[in-house]
Amino acid sequence: MSHPWTLEEVDVDGAIREQGEKVDPQTRASFLKKAGIGVGAAVGTSAFLGSMPSVANAAFAKSDVAILNYALTLEYLEAAFYVEAVKSNFPGNVGTFAKIVSNHETAHVKFLVSALGRAAVKKPTFDFKGTTADEAKFKATAQVLEDTGVAAYLGQVGNIKSKQILAAAGSILPIEARHAGWIRDINGVSGAPKAFEGAKSMKAILAAVKATGFITG
Repeated sequence: MSHPWTLEEVDVDGAIREQGEKVDPQTRASFLKKAGIGVGAAVGTSAFLGSMPSVANAAFAKSDVAILNYALTLEYLEAAFYVEAVKSNFPGNVGTFAKIVSNHETAHVKFLVSALGRAAVKKPTFDFKGTTADEAKFKATAQVLEDTGVAAYLGQVGNIKSKQILAAAGSILPIEARHAGWIRDINGVSGAPKAFEGAKSMKAILAAVKATGFITG
Protein backbone atom coordinates (compact mmCIF):
# COMPACT_ATOMS: atom_id res chain seq x y z
CA MET A 1 0.00 0.00 0.00
CA SER A 2 2.83 2.37 -0.75
CA HIS A 3 1.28 3.57 -4.02
CA PRO A 4 -0.08 7.16 -4.18
CA TRP A 5 -3.83 7.83 -3.90
CA THR A 6 -5.67 10.33 -6.13
CA LEU A 7 -8.45 12.93 -5.98
CA GLU A 8 -10.90 11.65 -8.59
CA GLU A 9 -10.94 8.14 -7.09
CA VAL A 10 -11.89 9.23 -3.60
CA ASP A 11 -14.06 12.19 -4.57
CA VAL A 12 -16.46 10.16 -6.69
CA ASP A 13 -19.39 12.60 -6.58
CA GLY A 14 -17.24 15.75 -6.59
CA ALA A 15 -18.26 16.77 -3.08
CA ILE A 16 -14.73 17.38 -1.83
CA ARG A 17 -13.75 19.33 -4.92
CA GLU A 18 -16.94 21.38 -4.58
CA GLN A 19 -16.04 22.19 -0.99
CA GLY A 20 -12.47 22.94 -2.01
CA GLU A 21 -13.68 25.55 -4.47
CA LYS A 22 -15.30 27.36 -1.55
CA VAL A 23 -11.95 27.79 0.19
CA ASP A 24 -10.54 31.27 -0.30
CA PRO A 25 -7.69 31.21 -2.84
CA GLN A 26 -4.92 32.20 -0.44
CA THR A 27 -5.79 29.49 2.06
CA ARG A 28 -6.25 26.86 -0.65
CA ALA A 29 -2.96 27.78 -2.30
CA SER A 30 -1.09 27.63 0.98
CA PHE A 31 -2.19 24.14 1.96
CA LEU A 32 -1.77 22.74 -1.54
CA LYS A 33 1.89 23.76 -1.36
CA LYS A 34 2.54 21.90 1.87
CA ALA A 35 3.89 18.37 2.05
CA GLY A 36 2.80 15.63 4.49
CA ILE A 37 0.66 12.56 5.50
CA GLY A 38 -2.32 11.50 7.66
CA VAL A 39 -5.89 11.50 9.19
CA GLY A 40 -7.97 9.90 11.96
CA ALA A 41 -7.91 10.14 15.79
CA ALA A 42 -10.47 10.69 18.50
CA VAL A 43 -12.08 13.84 19.81
CA GLY A 44 -11.48 12.52 23.29
CA THR A 45 -14.38 14.27 25.03
CA SER A 46 -18.00 15.01 24.23
CA ALA A 47 -17.43 18.54 25.53
CA PHE A 48 -16.58 19.64 22.01
CA LEU A 49 -20.01 18.59 20.80
CA GLY A 50 -21.53 21.06 23.21
CA SER A 51 -19.11 23.90 22.56
CA MET A 52 -18.86 23.68 18.76
CA PRO A 53 -21.47 25.84 17.00
CA SER A 54 -23.16 24.24 14.01
CA VAL A 55 -21.94 25.04 10.52
CA ALA A 56 -25.61 25.29 9.63
CA ASN A 57 -25.70 28.46 11.73
CA ALA A 58 -22.97 30.01 9.54
CA ALA A 59 -20.58 30.07 12.48
CA PHE A 60 -17.53 28.96 10.49
CA ALA A 61 -15.55 30.32 7.55
CA LYS A 62 -16.18 28.52 4.25
CA SER A 63 -12.59 27.34 4.25
CA ASP A 64 -13.11 25.70 7.65
CA VAL A 65 -16.25 23.98 6.35
CA ALA A 66 -14.23 22.57 3.46
CA ILE A 67 -11.55 21.30 5.84
CA LEU A 68 -14.14 19.70 8.11
CA ASN A 69 -15.72 17.90 5.15
CA TYR A 70 -12.30 16.72 4.06
CA ALA A 71 -11.71 15.34 7.55
CA LEU A 72 -15.19 13.78 7.58
CA THR A 73 -14.53 11.92 4.32
CA LEU A 74 -11.36 10.43 5.77
CA GLU A 75 -13.11 9.59 9.04
CA TYR A 76 -15.92 7.87 7.12
CA LEU A 77 -13.23 5.72 5.49
CA GLU A 78 -11.46 4.82 8.71
CA ALA A 79 -14.66 4.21 10.67
CA ALA A 80 -16.05 1.88 8.00
CA PHE A 81 -12.72 0.05 7.77
CA TYR A 82 -12.59 -0.68 11.50
CA VAL A 83 -16.29 -1.50 11.86
CA GLU A 84 -15.85 -4.12 9.17
CA ALA A 85 -12.62 -5.41 10.72
CA VAL A 86 -14.25 -5.88 14.13
CA LYS A 87 -16.64 -8.38 12.52
CA SER A 88 -13.62 -10.57 11.70
CA ASN A 89 -13.00 -11.15 15.42
CA PHE A 90 -9.22 -11.01 15.23
CA PRO A 91 -7.62 -12.55 18.34
CA GLY A 92 -5.55 -10.90 21.07
CA ASN A 93 -4.07 -7.43 20.75
CA VAL A 94 -5.14 -7.09 17.12
CA GLY A 95 -8.79 -7.60 18.00
CA THR A 96 -8.54 -5.20 20.94
CA PHE A 97 -6.91 -2.58 18.73
CA ALA A 98 -9.63 -2.93 16.08
CA LYS A 99 -12.47 -2.55 18.60
CA ILE A 100 -11.04 0.46 20.42
CA VAL A 101 -10.02 2.31 17.28
CA SER A 102 -13.39 1.51 15.70
CA ASN A 103 -15.08 3.28 18.61
CA HIS A 104 -12.76 6.26 18.26
CA GLU A 105 -13.28 6.67 14.52
CA THR A 106 -17.05 6.28 14.85
CA ALA A 107 -17.00 9.02 17.50
CA HIS A 108 -15.08 11.29 15.12
CA VAL A 109 -17.67 10.77 12.40
CA LYS A 110 -20.54 11.60 14.76
CA PHE A 111 -18.72 14.68 15.98
CA LEU A 112 -18.02 16.04 12.51
CA VAL A 113 -21.51 15.28 11.20
CA SER A 114 -22.98 17.04 14.23
CA ALA A 115 -20.81 20.11 13.68
CA LEU A 116 -21.44 20.27 9.93
CA GLY A 117 -25.16 19.60 10.03
CA ARG A 118 -26.69 19.89 6.57
CA ALA A 119 -23.31 20.97 5.17
CA ALA A 120 -21.85 17.49 5.82
CA VAL A 121 -20.84 15.47 2.76
CA LYS A 122 -22.63 12.16 2.41
CA LYS A 123 -21.00 8.89 3.40
CA PRO A 124 -19.37 7.11 0.44
CA THR A 125 -19.64 3.39 -0.23
CA PHE A 126 -16.58 1.22 0.37
CA ASP A 127 -14.90 -1.96 -0.76
CA PHE A 128 -11.89 -2.80 1.38
CA LYS A 129 -10.86 -5.63 -0.92
CA GLY A 130 -10.46 -8.28 1.76
CA THR A 131 -8.12 -6.22 3.93
CA THR A 132 -10.54 -6.36 6.86
CA ALA A 133 -10.88 -10.16 6.78
CA ASP A 134 -7.21 -11.17 6.63
CA GLU A 135 -5.22 -10.35 9.78
CA ALA A 136 -1.91 -9.65 8.04
CA LYS A 137 -3.55 -7.40 5.45
CA PHE A 138 -5.56 -5.65 8.15
CA LYS A 139 -2.47 -4.83 10.19
CA ALA A 140 -0.56 -3.51 7.19
CA THR A 141 -3.51 -1.44 5.98
CA ALA A 142 -4.27 -0.05 9.43
CA GLN A 143 -0.68 1.18 9.75
CA VAL A 144 -0.95 3.03 6.44
CA LEU A 145 -4.31 4.55 7.36
CA GLU A 146 -3.15 5.70 10.79
CA ASP A 147 0.08 7.21 9.46
CA THR A 148 -2.04 8.92 6.83
CA GLY A 149 -4.44 10.26 9.44
CA VAL A 150 -1.65 11.91 11.39
CA ALA A 151 -0.29 13.63 8.30
CA ALA A 152 -3.71 14.77 7.09
CA TYR A 153 -4.64 16.56 10.30
CA LEU A 154 -1.13 17.97 10.57
CA GLY A 155 -1.44 19.27 7.02
CA GLN A 156 -4.54 21.31 7.84
CA VAL A 157 -4.08 22.69 11.36
CA GLY A 158 -2.31 25.79 10.08
CA ASN A 159 -5.20 26.56 7.71
CA ILE A 160 -8.01 26.47 10.28
CA LYS A 161 -9.41 29.88 11.18
CA SER A 162 -11.82 29.01 13.99
CA LYS A 163 -10.22 28.49 17.40
CA GLN A 164 -12.95 25.98 18.28
CA ILE A 165 -12.29 23.87 15.20
CA LEU A 166 -8.55 24.12 15.80
CA ALA A 167 -9.03 22.87 19.38
CA ALA A 168 -11.13 19.96 18.13
CA ALA A 169 -8.59 19.02 15.45
CA GLY A 170 -5.84 19.39 18.03
CA SER A 171 -7.61 16.87 20.25
CA ILE A 172 -7.92 14.39 17.38
CA LEU A 173 -4.35 14.60 16.11
CA PRO A 174 -2.63 13.09 19.18
CA ILE A 175 -5.13 10.23 19.24
CA GLU A 176 -4.31 9.49 15.62
CA ALA A 177 -0.65 9.48 16.56
CA ARG A 178 -1.37 7.03 19.38
CA HIS A 179 -3.26 4.78 16.98
CA ALA A 180 -0.29 4.90 14.63
CA GLY A 181 2.18 4.06 17.38
CA TRP A 182 -0.03 1.24 18.68
CA ILE A 183 -0.44 -0.53 15.34
CA ARG A 184 3.26 -0.08 14.63
CA ASP A 185 4.04 -1.80 17.92
CA ILE A 186 1.68 -4.65 16.98
CA ASN A 187 3.45 -4.90 13.63
CA GLY A 188 6.86 -5.05 15.30
CA VAL A 189 8.17 -1.79 13.82
CA SER A 190 9.27 1.43 15.49
CA GLY A 191 6.39 3.47 16.86
CA ALA A 192 8.37 6.68 16.46
CA PRO A 193 10.85 6.17 13.61
CA LYS A 194 11.68 9.88 13.26
CA ALA A 195 12.20 12.90 15.50
CA PHE A 196 9.88 14.99 13.30
CA GLU A 197 6.74 14.19 11.29
CA GLY A 198 5.86 15.74 7.96
CA ALA A 199 2.42 16.93 6.89
CA LYS A 200 0.63 16.16 3.64
CA SER A 201 -1.59 18.40 1.58
CA MET A 202 -5.27 17.73 1.00
CA LYS A 203 -4.52 17.04 -2.64
CA ALA A 204 -1.85 14.46 -1.80
CA ILE A 205 -4.03 12.69 0.76
CA LEU A 206 -7.06 12.49 -1.52
CA ALA A 207 -4.87 11.21 -4.34
CA ALA A 208 -3.56 8.48 -2.05
CA VAL A 209 -7.05 7.53 -0.93
CA LYS A 210 -8.20 7.27 -4.53
CA ALA A 211 -5.41 4.88 -5.46
CA THR A 212 -6.50 2.34 -2.86
CA GLY A 213 -9.79 1.83 -4.66
CA PHE A 214 -11.49 1.57 -1.26
CA ILE A 215 -14.08 4.26 -2.08
CA THR A 216 -16.47 2.93 -4.69
CA GLY A 217 -19.25 5.48 -4.79
